[in-house]
Amino acid sequence: MDIKSGHSSPVMTDSPQISNSRLTVRQSRLPPYSSATAVSQNNNLLLTVPRKKTGIIDDVKANAWLDAMIASSPTPAIVDKDNISSSDATTDMTYREWTVKYPSALTTFEKIMSVAKGKRIALFLDYDGTLSPIVEEPDAAYMSSDMRTAVQNVAKYFPTAIISGRSRDKVYEFVGLSELYYAGSHGMDIMSPAGESLNHKHLSRTVSINEQGKDVNLFQTASEFLPMIDKVLCSLVESTKDIKGVKVEDNRFCISVHYRNNWTLVAQCVDDVIRTYPKLRLTYGRKVLEIRPVIDWDKGKAVTFLLESLGLNNCEDVLPIYVGDDRTDEDAFKVLRDGPNHGYGVLVSAMPKVSNAFYSLRDPSEVMEFLKALVTWKRSLG
Repeated sequence: MDIKSGHSSPVMTDSPQISNSRLTVRQSRLPPYSSATAVSQNNNLLLTVPRKKTGIIDDVKANAWLDAMIASSPTPAIVDKDNISSSDATTDMTYREWTVKYPSALTTFEKIMSVAKGKRIALFLDYDGTLSPIVEEPDAAYMSSDMRTAVQNVAKYFPTAIISGRSRDKVYEFVGLSELYYAGSHGMDIMSPAGESLNHKHLSRTVSINEQGKDVNLFQTASEFLPMIDKVLCSLVESTKDIKGVKVEDNRFCISVHYRNNWTLVAQCVDDVIRTYPKLRLTYGRKVLEIRPVIDWDKGKAVTFLLESLGLNNCEDVLPIYVGDDRTDEDAFKVLRDGPNHGYGVLVSAMPKVSNAFYSLRDPSEVMEFLKALVTWKRSLG
């Protein structure tokens, strides 16, 4: 994979609400493993940044962020109780029309498998909204036992990775399957299954020991930023503590600042903190400002890295499939649509959306059926 320096434009990411239980500042950045042994170092992921850094408010004015932020947080629709059935019918019709362009991966399963015949499938899955439903309380976003069984079974036949915006440790805690690859913090923190390697000719990795005493490979593109992110996290918690409706979320390699109102005050507080950190950048989404390292990395890059590490890159007999519901999954969909590792993105959505995906599934229950179908198909081949 050729990593080139360059400016990365802001992206919009939808983040779930967060509870007060997740607002504590971590005491240590050390992972729940023994001390890691560095294998190699690489700084090619750093993007070029200008010496002079303008403030967030200036950026908002210059780049029309205000309009975009307002648009990304629309006001609730007014429900006409007398026309609910008519509205539902219209929504269903719109969704059916949308699935003409993004067909259901269940109804077109045989067509997908006709392409997969004779190929090795590599499977990539988002977590929230894909393996578990979106819930009001993020710490309660548990996957069902049936879903866990479905993921466990599919991983017996295909290399399987979960790529999430959450911290890797949190995703692992939810899923609890050691045979998977895990990529947290939008792919900035990747861990192999015990005993499996993450060998890459260009990028660095570390070897560590998991809680069972087995070797695991870690690839953390932004590890050098952790001390800086720690300082910024503490400062943001302190500077926003008196602003009603603001919650600061620690995602290990990035920080999310959720707000409900007073966005200019929140933006100014964030600006006051990060303006002296030119190696951090701001992205925004629906009622959230997110601080990330200035590196050329996303979920699409994580997919490419994993394919290369597994020896599945640029192979005509490999079919990567990525299933996800979030805007950040679009980077992975685009890689599989336009890149050399041609595969299929599957968007999980009950509402019509413009996407780089080829196929769609309505919700996590359909995702589970799709995973089961993959297992049944593979077993039928003998």
